[in-house]
Amino acid sequence: MKLSNFDFDLPERLIATRPARPRSSARLLLAEGATIADRIVNELPDILRPGDRLVLNDTKVIPARLSGLRHRSGEAGETSARIEVTLLEPRADGTWAALVKPLKKVRDGERVVFSDALSATVEGRGDGQAYLRFNMTGDDFDAALADVGAMPLPPYIAAKRPADEADNDDYQTYWAKHAGAVAAPTASLHFDGPLLAALEARGVQFTHVTLHVGAGTFLPVKVDDIRDHKMHAEWGEVTAKAAAEINATKAAGGRVIPVGTTALRLIESAAQDGAMASWEGPTDIFITPGFQFQIADGLMTNFHLPKSTLMMLVSALMGGEVIRDIYAHAIAEEYRFFSYGDSSLLLPND
Repeated sequence: MKLSNFDFDLPERLIATRPARPRSSARLLLAEGATIADRIVNELPDILRPGDRLVLNDTKVIPARLSGLRHRSGEAGETSARIEVTLLEPRADGTWAALVKPLKKVRDGERVVFSDALSATVEGRGDGQAYLRFNMTGDDFDAALADVGAMPLPPYIAAKRPADEADNDDYQTYWAKHAGAVAAPTASLHFDGPLLAALEARGVQFTHVTLHVGAGTFLPVKVDDIRDHKMHAEWGEVTAKAAAEINATKAAGGRVIPVGTTALRLIESAAQDGAMASWEGPTDIFITPGFQFQIADGLMTNFHLPKSTLMMLVSALMGGEVIRDIYAHAIAEEYRFFSYGDSSLLLPND
């Protein structure tokens, strides 16, 4: 299947740079098979049924963008250079993989200072990344990072404005718990306390899983034949309790609806013969048209980038022709796109 099958023209004015306020006032495109309706996120209690279960990703975004100084002694004396760092993921050896700009201005063994408390040594470089070892770990590292780091806004927002204080709340889900993501599970950004309470009163149930979203979620697909694309692996966990809850809902005839593509990818990674099992580890599952879904009965998700792996996922769920109609409707009705944009609830025909 060709990459061009997942392309579309998006007016730049539809790219959202701030979220709706309140969160649950964002628009919601409801697609039940090929039938489309324009709704609002806070109407979900009227749309979902008692016994439905929403699967929520409880990862927590870390303030992964850092600005520091590289110091060097040489023939020119003491020199320094401003270095911008975006943390990507922790590695097994205790270092962090990171994007460093400009990478050519750092050398192995050099120290980059981010604050009086936080610094890192460059331990290696490769594949356009640097490997940094910080001077502290654990809670001390988390506290120092919170003091100096900024939220890692997606490139299409960061190109329009820098992260600010508002993003510390806006780019974090209401139920964020386990730190480790460098991108938010953005479909979940539409939920707030009143909406969750209304859904619970309706009889909708919730299950929490964890998938630490990596920067690979923004990597473009660069191959013409999508079968040649390699997904970036991300760490996730489905507990035994979460698996049992999902299995109970399926057995009772309820619908399991992940909120966000990250939650969907995780539960399908953990599926075994049509049932959920506890699961922990990296997943690089790549969902494209023809994929046989075992657990997900639908999906709540934002509107995605053209030619992205997420467009391939929603096409697999709904069918390519239906997704093209959904996106054409969203553009014509001027829905807001991408991480801070509006949402959709995709319910394929049985």
